Amino acid sequence: MFGKIGTGELVLILGIALVIFGPGKLPDLGKALGKSIGEFKKFSNDVKGDMDEIKKEISIDDVVLDKKETK
Repeated sequence: MFGKIGTGELVLILGIALVIFGPGKLPDLGKALGKSIGEFKKFSNDVKGDMDEIKKEISIDDVVLDKKETK
């Protein structure tokens, strides 16, 4: 889920965040981080979809060119 970050590292990061931001701002920070991750995933999926469409168009163009060349 977090790539190569283990439980120990995650606890350390949360501890440092707690010291830096304090317990009052930690929920807001988590909410903002979660929202940012969600937006990044949406953007990533949109880009992936666009790339898939481009690949399909290129494939269709290749088929049309191949068909014209065989005539």
